[in-house]
Order: sequence, then structure tokens, then C-alpha cells
Amino acid sequence: MTNAVLAVPFVLAGEQDFFHLPRVEDVRLQSIEREERETEWPFSVERGTLACGWAGGQKIALFIEEEPDDGDSPGGGTSQPRRLLLSVNPFDLAVQNIGFRDLFAPFDSIEELIRRVAPYVTTARRLCDQPPGTRLGHGEL
Repeated sequence: MTNAVLAVPFVLAGEQDFFHLPRVEDVRLQSIEREERETEWPFSVERGTLACGWAGGQKIALFIEEEPDDGDSPGGGTSQPRRLLLSVNPFDLAVQNIGFRDLFAPFDSIEELIRRVAPYVTTARRLCDQPPGTRLGHGEL
């Protein structure tokens, strides 16, 4: 008698497969904006959107800048809004966001940036606990 082994992808409860690519309708969103007295706001813009989706088998937290309403952006208002990968991993913050680092407020060290970003990483990842396609307003989560 031979032992037959069936290869089945191992996926933990509540997680997506490593090769899962999120669809637009799978992403969860929440509007956020800087409060008047907020001194640790990590972004260079006053408002944007937190997003959470699954990629590479894990929750991915993003900050997406709000699109300007005036149409003054290059290309007649057709450019894509900038986005940042939010993480407490210094490598992710430094390398994954290299093209849009100016979307972060000025910071003196990577440790300071991690401290500022950490609460938003937690909130964005909690968004993934919401049903796919959820869109929450400011302060709802």
C-alpha cells in the first residue's frame, strides 16, 4: 500500500491564499482627516483614505491621498492619487514608499515615522475585519 499525498494550499481561517490578488470590491475603505489639535499626524496632506486588502496572504494597509477637486493636477485631473504602504516594518516604509515619500510629513528618523504611522496601520488592518466593499466615514471604526 502506498501513501498518497494530496497537495492542498494551507490557508488559515480568515486569511486569503498567498496568490490572492484583491479586486476593487474586496478592499475596505475609511475616510480620515487631520484633527485640529493632532500633532502626530504622519501625512503631508490633511485628509485621505485608509484602505485594507489582502495581498501575498496578509492584510495590506494603505493610505491614499484625497484626489484634488480642482482638476489642477498634471494631465488635466486624470492622474492617479498617490498612495503609501503603511507598515511598522522599516524596510516596507523606506523601500515600498520610495516614490511617494513626500506624502509623509517631515520626520527626523525612521523610528519617529513608525511611531506616528503605527496607529493608522492598526486601524487600516482592522478594516479587513469588515465585510468586503465596506466604506466607512471619518471616525466610524
